[in-house]
Amino acid sequence: MTNSVAEIENAGCIFIIGSNTSSSHPLVATRIYRAKEKGAKVIVADPRQIHVADIADLAVQQNLGTDVALLNAVMKVILDNNWHDEAFIRDRTEGFEAFKELIDGVSVEDASALTGISAEKIEKMAEIYAKADTASILYCMGITQHTTGVDNVKTLANLAMLTGNVGRESTGVNPLRGQNNVQGACDMGGLPNVFSGYQQVIDQASHEKMAKAWDSGKFPREVGLTIPEMITGIEQGTVKGLYVLGENPIVSDPDSNHVAKALEKIDFLVVQDIFLTPTAELAHVVLPGACFAEKDGTFTNTERRVMRVRKAVDPPGEARQDWEIIQELASRFGYPLHYESPKAIMEEIAAVTPSYGGISYERLEGEGLQWPCPDPEHSGTVYLHKDKFARGRGLFHPIEFKPPAESTDADYPLWLTTGRIFSQYHTGTMTRNSPTLSSEYPENFLEMNPEDARELGLRQGDSARIASRRGEITARTQVTERLKKGTVFVPFHYVESSVNKLTNPAMDPVAKIPEYKVCAVKIQKDTQSA
Repeated sequence: MTNSVAEIENAGCIFIIGSNTSSSHPLVATRIYRAKEKGAKVIVADPRQIHVADIADLAVQQNLGTDVALLNAVMKVILDNNWHDEAFIRDRTEGFEAFKELIDGVSVEDASALTGISAEKIEKMAEIYAKADTASILYCMGITQHTTGVDNVKTLANLAMLTGNVGRESTGVNPLRGQNNVQGACDMGGLPNVFSGYQQVIDQASHEKMAKAWDSGKFPREVGLTIPEMITGIEQGTVKGLYVLGENPIVSDPDSNHVAKALEKIDFLVVQDIFLTPTAELAHVVLPGACFAEKDGTFTNTERRVMRVRKAVDPPGEARQDWEIIQELASRFGYPLHYESPKAIMEEIAAVTPSYGGISYERLEGEGLQWPCPDPEHSGTVYLHKDKFARGRGLFHPIEFKPPAESTDADYPLWLTTGRIFSQYHTGTMTRNSPTLSSEYPENFLEMNPEDARELGLRQGDSARIASRRGEITARTQVTERLKKGTVFVPFHYVESSVNKLTNPAMDPVAKIPEYKVCAVKIQKDTQSA
């Protein structure tokens, strides 16, 4: 996030796109509701009529995979009406002329046909956003989980820069992280191309610094594999072993029948978790980890805030804190580690990670600190890019619309999208072990428009068979006006009816994130369950 959660409630305009905020980030949603009470204009763009859309000044439902077409059309309207911030563009950015040339060629009418949103509503979106004194963009995986995920994010950055809504309070481009420490995992180098603090593994100076800190020059200099690439590597025989920590790819990864086959054939699978997940059931070795209440350390949340986590109870049985397990494994592999506590690990993090340089356990008492916090005298950074961008000037990218990786046809005539529900979390490893939470939605469901339901002979509560080019599942039908005709929705929390058996593993070429949010399906009544 360029900005902070608390700033949301003081924004003049909040533009929510690809984020079911009230279900996935309910505490952030409360800030939106407060902002609305203070007079903020709220825009929502989502293929579903999500709950936060009920309070919106303007809510639109774009066709799946058409975000770039929609945003480019919005920026076309802004430029045509001279609502852009010329001073900000001149003083703070570069690449504007090439970007403007592309936008000049955009047709709002063509975008309307692509997105399913009227030209009048596109023009209204542009006016509300551009004329606000402060406008904040909130997005989530409805933007990123596409083969054009990077293009989608760059286009949102273009919109913010075009109107000068970066580097000021209550503005910015603000991704809402899908889990509580995703930001922290990325910050610590939990990506295949970086060390901690996004220092590139292929950069000679970064490599030398880390080799010195770790007293080792033996680790690879090339970029590693993403999860989908690991699965492909197993199939090709280049990946022989896999160590899975707190992840459940049998449920969470796309085309999960394909994933299961790969994990069943791998030479050696280790899973470290707090429950015996469907993935752990395939493991040769299961290492019992500790849950959040059984460990010390830090989490870094969606607004870059580093916060202390303190152990409340001891882990049960033979379970251990994750860092203890990793340290012992490293030592047995011939690389002895001698950290005495998570505090010692944090001291090393600060020593080698510029953005965490001023962060220590002593300074994390209370509400924590937001990075960048480069030295012990620094008070942390509430919002980014105040005076200049990290690269100096903000860079406009001319982004052309590209369609999703697959299309509907006579055999697979409906669009499917996936997401979360309020009472469940990710693959249900924890929440589905809670009877109270599971009772809210005890089984998986299929949301569809009444017209589609009538055409397919489906009624509320009927069991439906949903098939894509990769697999088939069943789910209970929920008939709702919250989806437009031709688009259906299924949550991804349920292993017994895993929608990721259907989703498309096609990836964004840059970020390598799969296209979870759009695939083609066919649906029929499940007569076997009738």
